[in-house]
Amino acid sequence: MSDIVRIGMLGGGTVGQGVARIIRDTAHTIERATGHRIEMGPVLVRDASLGRPGIDPSSITTDPQAVLGNPDVDIIIEVMGGVDPTREWLVQALRSGTSVVTANKQLLARHAPELLAAAEEGGSELRFEASVCAAIPVIKVLRESLLAAEIESVMGIVNGTTNYILTEMRKSGMAYAEALTQAQDLGYAEADPTEDVGGGDAAAKMAILSSIAFHTRVSIDDVPHVGIDQLQGDDVDIAHELGFVTKLLGVARLVDGAVSVRVHPALVPGDHPLAAINGADNAVLLESSIVRQIMLVGPGAGGTETASAVVSDVLSILGSNPGSFLGGALVDAGRPMAQDGSLDSAFYLRIDVADKPGVLARVSSVLSDSGVSILTVLQRGEGEAARLVMILHRGPESRVTEAMAALRALPEVRDEPVLIHVVGDGQASA
Repeated sequence: MSDIVRIGMLGGGTVGQGVARIIRDTAHTIERATGHRIEMGPVLVRDASLGRPGIDPSSITTDPQAVLGNPDVDIIIEVMGGVDPTREWLVQALRSGTSVVTANKQLLARHAPELLAAAEEGGSELRFEASVCAAIPVIKVLRESLLAAEIESVMGIVNGTTNYILTEMRKSGMAYAEALTQAQDLGYAEADPTEDVGGGDAAAKMAILSSIAFHTRVSIDDVPHVGIDQLQGDDVDIAHELGFVTKLLGVARLVDGAVSVRVHPALVPGDHPLAAINGADNAVLLESSIVRQIMLVGPGAGGTETASAVVSDVLSILGSNPGSFLGGALVDAGRPMAQDGSLDSAFYLRIDVADKPGVLARVSSVLSDSGVSILTVLQRGEGEAARLVMILHRGPESRVTEAMAALRALPEVRDEPVLIHVVGDGQASA
C-alpha cells in the first residue's frame, strides 16, 4: 500500500495551478515510481473567490497557518513570490521539519543562508530548481551530477525577456522600445519590465547558481549588473556586421581562488554555443577542467515549465533520505569575492568624435598609454562627425577603465563612449 504524502501550497496563481494539474495528471506515474500517493491541499490564496483551475476548491484557504501549522502537511510548495512575509513563513516551516520547494529567486538570492540554516536545524529539505531557468535542470546538475567536477565557470543567458528583445533587434531590425512592446504583448515581459531589462532578475539567478557552483555564499548584492535598457540598436547592428551576436550574459568564474559574478551585455562570437540561443530560450554553459564544457538549453520561463521544475523537486524529496540534499553543504568553501578590475576581458568600444585629422591617432595613443591593445578598427565619417568602432584585445579590465577616463577628457570626443564586453579573445570566430 502506498504512503500518502500531503502537500500544502503557498500561492494558487499560474504556477500553482500548473503544479496541481501536473500532479493530478501524473499521479499514477508518481505513485508507481516513488511508492507515495500525493494529496494536494491546503492551498493558500489571497482571494478565495477567484477560480483556480486545477485546484480543488475545498482545499483553498486564506489562513497561512492552515498550511504552515498543519501537522498533516509533509511538504510545502511556495509559488507566491515576494520576500516578506514569505521568508518568515518558510523559515517557520523548515525549522518545524517540513521540507520546502520554492521558485522564489529573489528570496533565495537574499536569504538563502538563513533558509538553509533553518532546514539543517529542522532536519528538512530546501529545494529550488524552479528559481533559475524554469524547466532547465541546471541546479540539479550542479548539485548532483557535477558535485565533484570542480566547476570553474558558469556563463549563460538566464533571462528570456532580454534574449527575446535582443533577438528581435538583430533579426527584425526593431528598435529597443518596439521589441520590448512586442515582448510584453506576447507575455515574455511584465508590464513593469525593470527587473528583466535592468539585469536584476539575471543577477538574482546568477547569485543562486554561483553559490552552488562554487560552494560559497553569494548574495544578489555581490553581483554588479547592467541591463540592456541603455543598449543602442546601432551597437547591436555593428556587432552583427563584425560577426558577433549581442546577448545579456550572466558570468561567474573563479579568479585566483576568488569568486567573480556579474551580469552585463556582451558580444558573443557567431560560432560560440551561446550565439545560437534565440527568442525567449535560456542556456547555461558550465566549464570545468574535468568535464570541459556542458551546455543546458531550454525554456527559461513560463507557468507550465516552472511548475514542472517544482514537481521535479517534490519527487526528489520523496526519493531521498531526510537531509540528504544538505549533506554536501551548499556553501562551505568560504571563497572571497573577487575585487573589481581583477579580471581580463576583450571589449567593443564605440566613440563618436569630431571628424578631424589625427583623431584616430590620439585615441590610439590614449589606449596605448593605458596598456590597451587594439585588435580591430572600423572608422566611418558622418559629415563633421566620425564614428570609431574598435575591438580591444583581451587584457586587464583595470587598464580599460583607466583608458576610458582619459578618452572622456579628449576634446574631440563628442558623447559618452560605449563599452561592451566581448566573450573570448575578441575574435568574431574561432
